[in-house]
Amino acid sequence: MNTFLPSAGGYRKLRAFQLAEIICDLSMIFAKKFVRCGSRTRDQIEQAARSGKQNIAEGSEASRTSKETEIKLTNVAKASLEELLLDFEDHLRQNNLSLWGKEHPRTFHLREYLKSDHFMQNPTRFAERMNPEEFCNLMITLINQTTYLLRRLIDRQQQQFLEHGGIKEQMFRARINYRNSKSSE
Repeated sequence: MNTFLPSAGGYRKLRAFQLAEIICDLSMIFAKKFVRCGSRTRDQIEQAARSGKQNIAEGSEASRTSKETEIKLTNVAKASLEELLLDFEDHLRQNNLSLWGKEHPRTFHLREYLKSDHFMQNPTRFAERMNPEEFCNLMITLINQTTYLLRRLIDRQQQQFLEHGGIKEQMFRARINYRNSKSSE
């Protein structure tokens, strides 16, 4: 059978999507708990978190007919999470709270926890008990891990485009193959 439309979707299985969904949920909790209701910052946090998650899904679904759209939307997801990262860094700075660096002892333990099944099964478990410094540093670490995965995903999407081309090239090849198979009958 001649086909040129690849399967699409499957984004729910991507670790980057799973983490982006957790980031979205935790950002909503953070905003309600620590950011004034009605403020522009609260709206920005909520929208950037939502955009990070939604654009991964939309890009994955669009991949069936447009690698270009898939790559663009995955990059929009990454950019939205980078924007959200700045909001959490700003919150620390503006409230005289500490940003834990990569070498901070709590960062090492935090990274390990974020990789665990315990975290993935119940990511909001400790959200109500965290102070703003702990919450922001958790989010910064989580966002850094997720944007790393999104950079790798964009690289993979680029490689797929180089190997298989875009939809127009695939349609052309499928049409030529179909015509050649009909002429040889």
